[in-house]
Amino acid sequence: MVTPFLPEDERLAAVRQALPATSAGIYLNAGSVGPLPAETHRAMLIQAERELSTGRSSWDDFEELLQRMDEARAAVAAIARADPREIALAHSTTEALNIASWSVDWRPGDRAVTTRFEHAGGLGPLYTLRDRLGIELVMADLGDGGDDERTMAALEAAIGPSTKLVSISHVAWTTGALLPIARIVELAHERGALVAVDGAQAIGAIPVDVGELGADFYAVPAQKWLLGPEGMAALHVRSAVIERARQTFAGYFSFASHDLVGAAEPHPDARRFETSGFHRPSVVGMARSLAWLSMYVGLEWVHQRGTTLARTTAARLAAIPGVEVVTPTERMATIVTFRIAGWPVEDAFDEISRRSFAIFRTVPIDALRISVGFYNTDQELEQFASTVELVAAHSPATLPPRPTLTILGQGG
Repeated sequence: MVTPFLPEDERLAAVRQALPATSAGIYLNAGSVGPLPAETHRAMLIQAERELSTGRSSWDDFEELLQRMDEARAAVAAIARADPREIALAHSTTEALNIASWSVDWRPGDRAVTTRFEHAGGLGPLYTLRDRLGIELVMADLGDGGDDERTMAALEAAIGPSTKLVSISHVAWTTGALLPIARIVELAHERGALVAVDGAQAIGAIPVDVGELGADFYAVPAQKWLLGPEGMAALHVRSAVIERARQTFAGYFSFASHDLVGAAEPHPDARRFETSGFHRPSVVGMARSLAWLSMYVGLEWVHQRGTTLARTTAARLAAIPGVEVVTPTERMATIVTFRIAGWPVEDAFDEISRRSFAIFRTVPIDALRISVGFYNTDQELEQFASTVELVAAHSPATLPPRPTLTILGQGG
């Protein structure tokens, strides 16, 4: 069993046993989908089997769902250091950012500001607002995101009097840069704009205090660094803007009361932004993963170990001739993005993944990306770096062929 009181080696061993996917390869892709805890899987399976054997349509079942949703909101609030009344459940980061983006009282000619390295989940609603409502969309160039003064100068130029919303990532999913969100929020608020933050590559990887950041909206996925199930997320809505923010999507879960002849009273808290039903095992699973991280593993250890391993790995890769680390190491979280000179990115990905048994990905800045987690071992990361070193020492034409396994009785 994992507890925060185990010695380092024992705690890491217990964590890896509790995360079976870490034995399937070198797991370096929590930035896409993190490994699922066995405890979460069991909790989801119990809920699914109960639905199969006893049904899910009684009022008692529905009331239990509402309680599980309360638990999930409370778990998010604990990790984000928020009031549970400021948390709305969603089905994805994309849905959460759509809710935030459409909550503004837009008029033609209003401006939204974002950056050139945002994810489609944040860009999608802004593109739609531009095309449907005629708003102006400005995409600031922050370089790699590692120079805070450049970042602030670019945003100062972009955020004008007509700006209604600044939509930006806490950690860039491409370069891995950690952006100065509190400073950006202060600038945007001074100029009358709301701020929506994509927290997908931050929360669970580094400490997040939404109160200190001050953003009006903060989107939280379950399946990445929080190790929860897919199809679950949350949106933190700052209490001061809950009533100001417009409901664009609404349904049964949005209202404290409603009737069939026109009367409807939205929830007084962030629940008013919840739109439709949720997969019950996934609600249970989200709450269980977050509780497992905070109560059994220990968030301080998660954050400290993950960031330390990421920095060490970035330094190891940067020391390899021919490797360019794209991630700004002075402003990073737990993502490390890099390129190998002379190698097309897909070819490099194929060779490294097959030779090291690593699970990672490419990103659309012609680069490779690894997501370093607290559950990784020093040996795994050295194995990965050594494979990169081998590939970087060759060209695609000179790299020795990978060893092959011949099965007797098959082939000639």
